[in-house]
Amino acid sequence: MFGVSVALLVAFCFLTANAQSGRRQVKPTPSAPVPTPTPEPTPTPKPKRADSDINILVATGDRGTFMNAPLTFYDAARDGCADRLRDKTSLAVDVSGREMTRGEAIKKAKAGKTTYVVLISLVEDRMSATSDGRYEFEVDYVVFAPGTSKVVASGRTYERSVRKGPISVGRPPGSSLPSWRESLLRRAGEDAADRILKSLHLSDPPPTKTSD
Repeated sequence: MFGVSVALLVAFCFLTANAQSGRRQVKPTPSAPVPTPTPEPTPTPKPKRADSDINILVATGDRGTFMNAPLTFYDAARDGCADRLRDKTSLAVDVSGREMTRGEAIKKAKAGKTTYVVLISLVEDRMSATSDGRYEFEVDYVVFAPGTSKVVASGRTYERSVRKGPISVGRPPGSSLPSWRESLLRRAGEDAADRILKSLHLSDPPPTKTSD
């Protein structure tokens, strides 16, 4: 009996060893690396405006019953003026989202202590009438001083004037497409801004060149 017990014990150990050796060790699947979050860029803070800083508000004049020019023509002249003022100065330049009458522009300038109000209007140039009844436009501008609402600059620039460097030449014939005319009125608005800056002496000085 002892010999049988020993034989059974040896057989049991042999089977147990074979079963364990036949098992495969399953390796755990490596986890995906956790991506490092990319920090969002910090927005550049806008400089705060002091109450004493001079600024400019550019507005479109009230069209009233004058409806011959599309709204885009007015916007082109106004935006051309405002963008040129921004390019040539470090002043804050805002654009009014609505039209203003002359009386409203005067009231706005008088109520503010630091805001120049620029009123941009379109006027038909009767001398430019074509055979089909189409008119060129003039860009009329007037600037009201803050506090007093005194007129400190005024004048007109012209749609028909096309620039080639410092020289103005007549507009080529056949260029009556709205997009072309809008570009001309934008230039006329830029010319108005240049005259305004010259009258008010508001242009920033050119950057000083430094020697290496």
